[in-house]
Amino acid sequence: MTSFSFTIESEQGAARGGLFTTPHGAVETPAFMPVGTLATVKALDPVDLTAMGATMILANAYHLHLRPGDDIVREMGGLHRFMRWDGPIITDSGGFQVFSLATLRSVTEEGVEFQSHIDGSRRFFTPETVIAIERNLGADVMMQFDHVIPGQSEEVPSRDASERSIRWAARCLAEFERSGPAEKAGEEVQALFPVLQGGIHPHLRREGARALTEMHDWRGFGVGGLSVGEEKPAMYEMLDVVNDSLPRARPRYLMGVGFPEDLIEGIRRGVDLFDCVAPTRMGRNGAAFTSTGRLNVKRAEYRSDPLPLDEACDCAACARFTRAYIRHLFVSDEILGLRLLSLHNVHFLLSLVRAARREIAGGTLDAWSRDWLSRYNSKAPIQ
Repeated sequence: MTSFSFTIESEQGAARGGLFTTPHGAVETPAFMPVGTLATVKALDPVDLTAMGATMILANAYHLHLRPGDDIVREMGGLHRFMRWDGPIITDSGGFQVFSLATLRSVTEEGVEFQSHIDGSRRFFTPETVIAIERNLGADVMMQFDHVIPGQSEEVPSRDASERSIRWAARCLAEFERSGPAEKAGEEVQALFPVLQGGIHPHLRREGARALTEMHDWRGFGVGGLSVGEEKPAMYEMLDVVNDSLPRARPRYLMGVGFPEDLIEGIRRGVDLFDCVAPTRMGRNGAAFTSTGRLNVKRAEYRSDPLPLDEACDCAACARFTRAYIRHLFVSDEILGLRLLSLHNVHFLLSLVRAARREIAGGTLDAWSRDWLSRYNSKAPIQ
């Protein structure tokens, strides 16, 4: 039996509204997954996340392996119990983090040797060891260990990374099936998603999708190697290719992408799941998403502004506080300012994908998305 399923409930063009079922509950898609890298969405309590409608969150295998240690998380009952989050969780394999350590790692076909950014200790990640780490963490969905390179890379290195990721997907799958226990009372308790690489080269994306699809009947697919340096039109072109190449009946997860305009463009191209650190990272630096563009609350013009961050937003920050007050918190180095902007930004993205789901069901996504993007882009860029 399987505890994982994906049902498409409505469609408009390539966009779809679906229901992704996991052992810890169902996720209405399209969905934005707040990032809890170290088993916490920075500045937010799980109660906050539930209140604003988050259903699935992401944690990171690389970071949790280094601190506190995946063995400790397992000893404490797994991620759900450790962080007191009852909903679905997905773990990124750490491939992006490892490969971002450009001067601190070396790559072979066997795996990647790297130096911890915390204490300088030498570590070695292979597809097999990463699966063991993710088993310990106990998330509902585990991502394969993949080879990540800059998005604008030329064809030769892009092919090398894509084909190595496919070989590593096979090794991850073999270890996933061997390691167990994958089932509890006859039902799956974890699923493994492969990651489609290929840079900005359509033929590599198509070849990779074909190879992964022929390899196994996966519960879903990750789309990696985008929003890592390439121009946005190139990313959107690759999403069109991916939509045509991956099985329609499985969820597609666009990894590490979460700016509002990218959510809408991704949804229009058949993406179901998104994650990104942007809402909390930007919030900690004084930047807020609003329906008319980004706002830097630290600017002097907001010193006596009585408006909320966004008059169209119903989050707890906008319902209670003014721009003037939140600006005061930032210039006074008060922690509450970071928390309020993080809360607002995550709420903003969760509300955005819920709105897109409603528009898909109503058959009005195209007109709504054009109007929304026009309004969002009408404001001068944030300073």
